[in-house]
Amino acid sequence: MKIPLSWINDYVKIDDIPIDALRQRLDLAGLEVGGIEIIGHTGAELPWDPEKITTAEVLSVRPHPNADRLVLAEVDYGGPEREIAVTGAPSLFARSGETGLHLKVAFAWEGATLYDGHAEGWTQRKLKATKVRGVLSRAMVCSEKELGLAEEQTDIIYLPADTPVGVPLVDVLGDYVLDFDIKGPFGHLQSVFGIAREIAALYDRPLRRAPLEAMGRLGLRAVAQPDFLELVIADPDLCPRYTATMIRGVEIAPSPLWMQMRLRRAGMRPINNIVDITNYVMLELGEPLHAFDYADLNARPDGDQPAIIVRRAAEGEPMTTLDGVPRAFDGEMLLITDGAGPVAVAGVMGGLDSEVADTTRDVLLEAASFNFINTRRTSQTLKLFTESASRFGKRVDSELAAVAAARAAELMADLAGGVIDPVMGDLYPGKPEPRALHFDPALADRLLGVQIPREEQRRILTALEFELAEGADETWAARVPTYRLDVERPVDLVEEIARVWGYDHFPHTLIDEALPPLRRNLSLEEEARVRDLLVGLGLDEVITYSLIDPADEPRLLCRPEDGATSGDAELPGEPVTLLNSLAPERSHMRRTLLPGLLRTAASNLRFLERVAIFEVGHVFYRAAPPDPESGETGVAEPRRVGALITGPREGRWWQAADRAPLDYFDLKGVAEGLLEHLALTDRADWRRGAHPAFHPGRCAEIVVGERVLGVLGEVHPLVREAFALPEQPVVALEWDLDALLDAARAADAEKEVGMISTYPPVYEDLALIVDEATPAIDVQRAIVQAGHPLVTRALLFDVYRGPQVGAGQKSLAFALTYQSPGKALSEKDVEKLRGRVIKKVEKALGAKLRGG
Repeated sequence: MKIPLSWINDYVKIDDIPIDALRQRLDLAGLEVGGIEIIGHTGAELPWDPEKITTAEVLSVRPHPNADRLVLAEVDYGGPEREIAVTGAPSLFARSGETGLHLKVAFAWEGATLYDGHAEGWTQRKLKATKVRGVLSRAMVCSEKELGLAEEQTDIIYLPADTPVGVPLVDVLGDYVLDFDIKGPFGHLQSVFGIAREIAALYDRPLRRAPLEAMGRLGLRAVAQPDFLELVIADPDLCPRYTATMIRGVEIAPSPLWMQMRLRRAGMRPINNIVDITNYVMLELGEPLHAFDYADLNARPDGDQPAIIVRRAAEGEPMTTLDGVPRAFDGEMLLITDGAGPVAVAGVMGGLDSEVADTTRDVLLEAASFNFINTRRTSQTLKLFTESASRFGKRVDSELAAVAAARAAELMADLAGGVIDPVMGDLYPGKPEPRALHFDPALADRLLGVQIPREEQRRILTALEFELAEGADETWAARVPTYRLDVERPVDLVEEIARVWGYDHFPHTLIDEALPPLRRNLSLEEEARVRDLLVGLGLDEVITYSLIDPADEPRLLCRPEDGATSGDAELPGEPVTLLNSLAPERSHMRRTLLPGLLRTAASNLRFLERVAIFEVGHVFYRAAPPDPESGETGVAEPRRVGALITGPREGRWWQAADRAPLDYFDLKGVAEGLLEHLALTDRADWRRGAHPAFHPGRCAEIVVGERVLGVLGEVHPLVREAFALPEQPVVALEWDLDALLDAARAADAEKEVGMISTYPPVYEDLALIVDEATPAIDVQRAIVQAGHPLVTRALLFDVYRGPQVGAGQKSLAFALTYQSPGKALSEKDVEKLRGRVIKKVEKALGAKLRGG
C-alpha cells in the first residue's frame, strides 16, 4: 500500500519530522515501511533544483512568428522581468492570442535537468538556451513526463490557482511516497487516515478528523427505504450493512490535478472524477465504494423504483465484470443485483453494464460491509484480485460505510457539480454490540516488565480512540472503537500500549531466571544425520514443492506394456486435493517424492550434464476419513527420503575419465554406503522388486527385519519420457525414512564392538557355482555365517555365466578374509575353515565349488 506523505500531512502535521526517523518509528510500531519513493527532493532519481525549477504564471500566449505549431508564452516566474518560453503545448496552442491569463505552471530555467518528454523511457537532459525558429528560448513550461510524474507526454502541468509564483516546485509537488508492507488482517491500517491516526498517537499530535464529519456537514439523514431506491438484503450473514446515496446531475470530467497525482502516487490510474472519487475515498478512509449509473439500474417487475438486492448467486449465474470478462458464480458468492440481474460482485468488482460512463448524470453510490471470509473466497475462486477485495478481506469496520459514502458524496458535489439527495438508504441488520474490556494499567507493567506511567497509558489508548471510564481499584472500563475488530482481550490493549510507547524504550536486560533445560530432538537429529551422510556420499539436497500437478502421479505410474496408468496401487492411501488452489499445477499434495525429483532433474539437465540429488520430506495421503468431533483430519504425513542420479559417471577433465552413464549399481553403492553408516548392512535384505515407475528387472526392494524400506531402480523409459528427461539411464530410490531410522536405532542399541585382532589376516578367493535364481546376497551371508567368527569379510568380485558352469547356473567369486582374534591362522586352519564353509553353503544353497 503506497501513501504519499503529503496526504498524511493533511490529517496530522509531520512535515517537521525527518523521513528516515519517521520510517524507523513506524517500523518499530508494527507499521513496516517496505520502501520510500522520493519525488523531487534530494535523493530522487531526478531531484528538482529549487533555484531552476519553480512555479510560474502564464500571462499571455501569442503565435510564433516563424512556426505554425509553436506559440510564445509570456511567463511571470517571480523574477525582475517576464520571460518568453517557446512551447508547442496543445492547451497553450489552443489559446494562442489570448491575454490576461493567470495559468499557474511548472517552470524550468536553463541549466535545469529534466526528462526528455519526447524520448522513449526515462532520458535526462539539461535545458539549454537556444533559438527556436529565430526566437531565443531560455526556459520552458514543464509537462508531467518531463518532471518524472507520468510515463507519457501529453500536455503541460497546470497547478492550482492559489499556487504562489516563484517558489521552488519541490515545495509544491515534491513528496515522499511510503510503501507500507503491513501483514495481517488489519483493515484499519489500509487507509491514509488509519496511518495518520497511528502517527498522531505515536507523536502525540492532534488528528484532523474532517473527512469523517461530512455526514454532519451535509445534513444527510439515513432511512431504511429511500424514495429513489428499493433496498433489500436477502443474506444478512454475508452483508451486515448496505448504504445507498444518490447524487444527481453530475458532470463527468477529469478529476483535478491534486487528486490525480495522489491516486498515481498511491498506484492507481485516474479515470474520471466520479470513479476517481470512489478510489480516493477508499484510499483515504479504507472503505471500498462503488458508483452505479443510476439510469442503468432496473426495477423489479412489480416495482416502481430501481432495486438493489444483495443476495447469494444462483449456481452458474453469469455476469460480465468491469474488466470485460464474462464470469459465472457459484451459490456461495454474494452478488449485488437489480430488478433484472447481477450488477456487481459484492466487495470485489462492479458489472460492466452499470458502470459510470461519459453520459452518466445520476450516480447511485454504494458503501457496504461484507463478510470478509466470503469476500476472500470469492476473490480467490474467481482469480479476481482487486483493491476492494483486499480491504474487505482484511475486515472493514461496518460503521465506516455511511461515513465514507458521505465523504465521497461531498467530493462529487464539489468536483462534479452533483446535488446530493438529503436521504441516504441504509440497511443495517448486522449492527455489532458495543464492546468493552475491563483493564488494569498494572497489567501492562506486569506483562511488559517496565513501568509505563498510568497517564501515558491513558494518552495512548485515548489517541487510538479507546474510550476510558474509571472503574474500581484504579482500573478502567475501556470501550473498544468499532474499527478495532482485532482487539478482544486486555492483553491486546497491552500490546497497543507497548508498540505506541516504543519498543526502543525498553531497557536492555538479561533474563532473571534460569533457562529451561534443553532437551534433544532425536527425530530431528537423526533426520539431519541422514542428510549429512547423503551429502557426504556425493549427493546435493533439493527441496521441492509439497503441492504437485495432479497429472504427475499418473505419469509416474505408467504400465510398460501399453502406456496406461496402473492406478494408485503403488501409492499409499487416497490423495489429498486442495479445494481452492492458487494454481492447477499446485492442487495435489504429493504422495511420493519421485515427481519432484524427476522434475528437478529435468530442469537442471538443461544446464548440467550430471545430476545427483536427494530430498528428505513429508508425503501426504488420506489414511482415514476425517473426524469432525475430534478434529482429526485423517491425513497421514510420513517422512520419506528419495534420491536420483543421472549423467556421466565422471566429469570432463584433461585426463581420461569414465564417461559411462551412471546406472543402478552407482545408486546402489550410495544406498549401501548409507546403510553401512547406519550399521544396517548386515540387516538389509535386497530383493528383486517391481514398481510401475521403474524398469522391469532393474528394480530392487530393500527390507530390514520385517519392514520394507522402499525401492531402488532405473526409471522406466516411458516415465522418463513423460517427465521430459533425456534418453539416458535415470536411477532413483524412495525409502520410508521413519522405518530406516527405527531400524538404525534398533541396530545402534544392539551394536557390539569387537576386539581388533593383532594377528595377520589371510586372504583367499572362493568361486561357487549356484543356481541362476539364487541371489548373490544369500550366498554371501551363508559364507559369513558358516565361517563365523573367523570369516570377517566376503566380497563378491566376479559373476560368470557360460559353458564352463552349464545352463541355468552361474559362478560367483568371492574374496574372503580370514582372521582370528586369538592366534595366527595356519594353512591347516584355513583348509579346515574353507571345507566347513563349502560344506555348509552346499547344504544350504546347493552350491558347488568351481574347479579349475
